[in-house]
Amino acid sequence: MRSFLFFKILGLTLIFVSAVAEVTVAQRYATSVGLRFGNNDVSRMVGVTAKQRIMQQLTVEGIIQSDFNKNTTAHILMANHRPIISKRFNYYYGAGFSFGREESFVKQRETKEIVHTYGNATMGMDLIAGLELTVANTVISLDYKPNVNLAGREEFFRGQVGISARTVLVKSKEQDRKWRKKKRAKKRAAREPFGDKLKNTFNFRSN
Repeated sequence: MRSFLFFKILGLTLIFVSAVAEVTVAQRYATSVGLRFGNNDVSRMVGVTAKQRIMQQLTVEGIIQSDFNKNTTAHILMANHRPIISKRFNYYYGAGFSFGREESFVKQRETKEIVHTYGNATMGMDLIAGLELTVANTVISLDYKPNVNLAGREEFFRGQVGISARTVLVKSKEQDRKWRKKKRAKKRAAREPFGDKLKNTFNFRSN
């Protein structure tokens, strides 16, 4: 039941994020990869992050992070980017889901003890909000990523502050150029006479 509710909430959230995206380009990269450093009350984590622009203002980010001790998690996030001063400096917000192996703290009211367990298989829903600056082919971001636990951990809510540094692999203008090229090709194909389409499809040649 909780899993069904999780995927329902996640789906509605991602639809909302997609719906509010505008046409304006809000970041200067299409693909970027780097490191993310996360910190909360439980652990300090180091991870790998990759971000890909899928629409004008929408990105998908994958994060794998660990404290190399008791906590290792993976996250998939979709975010909407909005420019602040220019597309080099923007803010973003979004949602996603997570899973991993985490430690948990269970309060025993009868004995007034806290039972500490680790290696718990967890699943949850993430929210994220942050600021992002692109300078000299490098993206620096500061974010806050709260996690709502759905299974495997006693704490229902666990927040994390993260700092990321990613290298730009593909710039947004290069991706825009490819998108425009594909769009023009589709328009030409749509205007092509039906007879020519048949000839090109079946490689008919006139003698």
